[in-house]
Amino acid sequence: MYDRTGSGSWVAALLFVDVLPTVALGLALGPLIDRLSRKRLMIGADLARLAVFACLPFAQSPAQIVVLAGVAGVANGFFQPALYAALPNLVDESDLGSANAFLRTIENLTLTGGSLLGGTIVAASGPDVAYWLNAFSYAVSALLLMRIASKRFQAEASLSEGHWRDLASGFSVVRGSPVLLAVLIAWSLALFAVGGSNVAEVLLAKRSFNAGDFGFAVLVAGAGAGLVVGSAASGRLIARMRPARLYAGAIGLIALGIGAAAASPNVWLAAICVAVSGAGNGIAIVCNGVFVQRGTTDQFRGRVFALLMSATSAAVCLGMLVGGPLADAIGPRSTWGGSALLLGLAAVTGFLLARRGANLLAAQSAPAGTVPEVAAPPAPPVAPA
Repeated sequence: MYDRTGSGSWVAALLFVDVLPTVALGLALGPLIDRLSRKRLMIGADLARLAVFACLPFAQSPAQIVVLAGVAGVANGFFQPALYAALPNLVDESDLGSANAFLRTIENLTLTGGSLLGGTIVAASGPDVAYWLNAFSYAVSALLLMRIASKRFQAEASLSEGHWRDLASGFSVVRGSPVLLAVLIAWSLALFAVGGSNVAEVLLAKRSFNAGDFGFAVLVAGAGAGLVVGSAASGRLIARMRPARLYAGAIGLIALGIGAAAASPNVWLAAICVAVSGAGNGIAIVCNGVFVQRGTTDQFRGRVFALLMSATSAAVCLGMLVGGPLADAIGPRSTWGGSALLLGLAAVTGFLLARRGANLLAAQSAPAGTVPEVAAPPAPPVAPA
């Protein structure tokens, strides 16, 4: 998109429509993930994304690319919450933390390798080959999902009390958890900042570092490498650290990495800084999934995931809307510097609010006549990425 238009605003539009459907689906259709077959939803999403990437080589204009990206965004909006809502039914409770960490680590490894491969392919021959390879990957995913029994994805389909009541029940679950609400606020602020930096990343690579498509791939791969390290370490960290400190520390790492990358003299040092940011992101994302899975029952888990992903995706969308024009106006370095400041604020906010919520949960669980410990209770539910 950037090569065709030279515009950060068009890049923002592309990323925006990839995320926007998640916002709409979570607010309007989240209960379907509990009422319908999660297996069929996931396979249907894979087939839709296969079709999108098979069509992209024939797209003739930026607007057509944006429309196709929107279709892929709709499929993503169903696939992700269905996947993480189903995971507790696929593994034992004792293995849930390890399963989330393993799944995220594998995702991040493929992101890292795929980014390097994609950047190399695009630099050598343009995007069409990368599109076809991506389409093939969705076909493989659909075939693998077909091999799993439908009953493994959910205990049973949730009975509907009417669509609007089903939606309201998801809001009630979120509203009834003080820790979830507290972290949701901080994570939304963090993702607003990340959305702005994501739009400016291609400009940072091509304009500030003059590193071209390969330099952009190096930055994305650096973030992917950090995500691998963070997600792989997250299981042990969740078990050993207080939730408020872990969550705030993870967001703080994102802020540190993005701020240092903004001040870097070249793309190679910036990639190392982005890896630090990715590590913080990896820790936070794994925490999000595990905590929501443990904080909700299977009957409501799909709609809660969809709702929380909707809210945080809305924050990303707003960040992208601001980030594109801002990067064009003040440059990508300044845009990344501003994102780092917002992430620092999100880290402080997350610590203060999550600690308050944890103390409330400890007070509720303490026996009558006792004074609860200030230490946080076992990992509370938080909003997903």
